[in-house]
Amino acid sequence: MLPAEPQIFHGRNLELADILKLFRQGTPRIAILGAGGMGKTSLARTVVHHEEVATKYHGNRFFVACDTASSKPELAGLIGAHLGVKPGKDLTRAVLQYFSNGPPSLLILDNLETVWEPTNSRQEIEEFLSLLTDINSLALMITMRGAERPSKVQWTRPFLQPLPPLAQDAARKMFSDIADDKHPLEEVDQILALTDNMPLSISLLAHLVDIEGCQEILSRWEVEKTSLISEGSDRRSNLELSISLSLSSPRIASIPEAQDLLALLSMLPDGLSDVELKQTKFPITDILGCKATLLRTALAYADGHKRLKVLVPIREYMTKLLPPTDQMIQPIFNHFHELLESYTVAFGTRSGVFPMDRITSNYTNIQNILKNGL
Repeated sequence: MLPAEPQIFHGRNLELADILKLFRQGTPRIAILGAGGMGKTSLARTVVHHEEVATKYHGNRFFVACDTASSKPELAGLIGAHLGVKPGKDLTRAVLQYFSNGPPSLLILDNLETVWEPTNSRQEIEEFLSLLTDINSLALMITMRGAERPSKVQWTRPFLQPLPPLAQDAARKMFSDIADDKHPLEEVDQILALTDNMPLSISLLAHLVDIEGCQEILSRWEVEKTSLISEGSDRRSNLELSISLSLSSPRIASIPEAQDLLALLSMLPDGLSDVELKQTKFPITDILGCKATLLRTALAYADGHKRLKVLVPIREYMTKLLPPTDQMIQPIFNHFHELLESYTVAFGTRSGVFPMDRITSNYTNIQNILKNGL
């Protein structure tokens, strides 16, 4: 049985159009990527129910949640259960045979990162995906946290880019669909600023606003932060659980210093440039490697100016539960101190020449460091 089509769906029309275009061109292999809570599953559910897709595949659409799988046999077992294949120890061959001998089909593997992430199962999962995509009549779509596609699969081009936060207009529409449109726009935008337009955060906060009102929720956020929207029992109703799942990724565990960098970035709303990452003497062995890991797991992103940043909900979570150590903060404090001293010296000379963008691009960062008593 397919999951229900999302009743609230805004801001993903471009991605939806790109996916449908790939379906029109043939039998696609598509990876929907992005940070946890960015709406990957909602997009996949919208696709599977779309009229064009339903007409093309009829009853041969299979949506498999991979959350409970921890190995290739378990993943094959989950798929087999949806196909009605007789249970067995390892249904890999039976699943492949079913799709090979059957009509054109669409298989969606949701939250595939659960079984793909562990290094001890990654190779066999990628080999299984490769075998699935060898079947010409089988369209494959996966959703995964992060910005990295499994290898050994020839993913259909052009690749779908990792899902970004919603545009402001779409975020407002999503909010009003849940909390009604009776709230002042200024207060709504204050609430949305806490979410960085991450769909999961918008949904959870909007449901609270619908009960308590904007002002009450804004006041509670000052005290409770992400705990305010972390009372649910799964990743779709508990923001902190969703973030913690990303932090427990083997990709993060393999480079522990990546979490140290994430903690530091959570104090720096303006983010950092590559030059600042390299010039500031952080106690991190491979700073650019850590950056790459944060990007691959979608715990951080590069903005239009290529500055490495972290979304507000993740920043709040890290600041509250996993703040940076003094050893990490001191180098950035020293960097900003030297920057401001250079500015003072420059304006004490006749030329008065100073690259002001070095300060303006870090204005909120400097304020935040000072606010934290350093």
